[in-house]
Amino acid sequence: MTDHGIALPAFRLHVVPAVVALASPTWQSEVWLDRDEFEDLAHTVHVLFDDFCDANDPGRSLGYSLRTEQEVELMARLGAAYSAVQEAVGARAPDEDYLDSPGWPAVVSAAAGLAQVMVANDLMALQHLHEAGHRWPPGTGTSS
Repeated sequence: MTDHGIALPAFRLHVVPAVVALASPTWQSEVWLDRDEFEDLAHTVHVLFDDFCDANDPGRSLGYSLRTEQEVELMARLGAAYSAVQEAVGARAPDEDYLDSPGWPAVVSAAAGLAQVMVANDLMALQHLHEAGHRWPPGTGTSS
């Protein structure tokens, strides 16, 4: 696996939580369906398809918000699964219709696989930084 790094880490800080939200039916029902909450499916979709990645063509995000070719492949699967549900229920359907769609479990499954890989890759990158001597907070020196 080649880690291409992240040129736009702020983008990834939006992408990873959006993928995790798509992987969590509990989050979806407790947050997205609560009209008092800011986050909903539309917000999550904008993050992954419009603002910080293009789940329909994720190869362009390699090295910007996606670290590896595996992440690109898994994001493409997620994009395809979501697009199939959107095609079935209609782009303007309420969140409930998406969550009740027979295709929604495929979205959740694709997101779960991608979330696992993204988090593992971020932890590996953090480990490499630590091994290279980078410490937090800055100036704390090396650990013994």
